[in-house]
Amino acid sequence: MKRIILVALILISSGSFAQSPKDKQAILNVLEHQRLNWNKGDLESFMQGYVKSDSLLFVGSSGPTYGWQKTLDNYKKTYHGKAGMGQLTFGIKKVDFLNKDVAFVLGSWHLKREQDEPKGYFTLIFKKLDGAWKIIVDHSS
Repeated sequence: MKRIILVALILISSGSFAQSPKDKQAILNVLEHQRLNWNKGDLESFMQGYVKSDSLLFVGSSGPTYGWQKTLDNYKKTYHGKAGMGQLTFGIKKVDFLNKDVAFVLGSWHLKREQDEPKGYFTLIFKKLDGAWKIIVDHSS
């Protein structure tokens, strides 16, 4: 019994959180839904992956933006119509769980448009809220 408690304490103190494959897949599903909605030119549906809150933090090339609506407004200003949005692909590099309800995601993004192909990287913090994984912080470059 003492060994079980010792092992549990070591795991807790090491910050290693074993998460079910179901949670990881749920996060990947959020990103896939975002990708599909982006490629349809549907920003409002794309934004459903984010927490709909004034506390949402998006950090891009122009600095931090707080709030779901402000983030949506910035996307609309930057990406004009389906042609301006292009075709989005993601490359997910890692999904790490910081605790049972918070995850860190590192990935790359690539847009294929008629006139250019911008690309970069992102780090996301997901939080499980009311049983659903939502992005609460997005840092994209």
